Amino acid sequence: MLTYLSAARLAGVVETPRERSLRRYRQFAARDPRVLLGIDPQGAWGEPELLGLMARRCGVSADPRQRSGPDVIDPARTLAALDAFAERLAAAARCHAPVLFGTGHPRSLLGFYAALADALSAAGCEVLTPAGGHCVDILTQFGLRTHRIDYVRRVALVRETEGGRPGCEPGAHCHSPLPVRVVLQAAAAAGGPLPELVVGDHGWLCGAGQLGFEAIGPADSDDPAPFVGQAEGTVRVVVPLDDGVRSSHYLPLTRYVLKRACLSQ
Repeated sequence: MLTYLSAARLAGVVETPRERSLRRYRQFAARDPRVLLGIDPQGAWGEPELLGLMARRCGVSADPRQRSGPDVIDPARTLAALDAFAERLAAAARCHAPVLFGTGHPRSLLGFYAALADALSAAGCEVLTPAGGHCVDILTQFGLRTHRIDYVRRVALVRETEGGRPGCEPGAHCHSPLPVRVVLQAAAAAGGPLPELVVGDHGWLCGAGQLGFEAIGPADSDDPAPFVGQAEGTVRVVVPLDDGVRSSHYLPLTRYVLKRACLSQ
């Protein structure tokens, strides 16, 4: 698996530019809500502290003088986090816990989550799908846009309501924690079960963790928020990997996680 992670550019030398990662660290240090992803950091996370954290958790270069080129994610760190991720899925399966899946990266990660949702459902877990069809206004680079919460194969995502292509795949790329807040609020208001585990990325991961739900998921080297959340105990497990490669590249990870979690069908 270590060899595959590097060969598929999921770890090792990845496509994430070093310049973008450093820019995101600066934005996080300035508490820019666009990169906080719903995390309310308690510590004094300046740029040096963030770079040190990302070096320890991801394996990026800790040298602040390195300001260009591709980022590097240590495959050994990715594999160790995948094992922890699988252990938490196995624990959820053993106690038949209700689980929520959500993604801001539907183009690349939808299939990964959907396979996990199918496996947990087969193991007796209820995979929750509250608030389908609800709308939420999200600030994007083009201004405030209304998005609709949708579920594909029991994985939550959002779609822009404008643009003339309702219901089309694969959904919008989204960093906002607002959708998971709407989903969790709707679940509570309906009196139905709340998730004992949230599996997702970006705002789904951080937003759920900040609200006190146990949350696990992947994060890229240019997204410090999940790793800060993990360091502060808000997020349970973060898997460092490139979250934007071709969807088929995640299939071996899916098989690995399901096997480690004893959920292979």
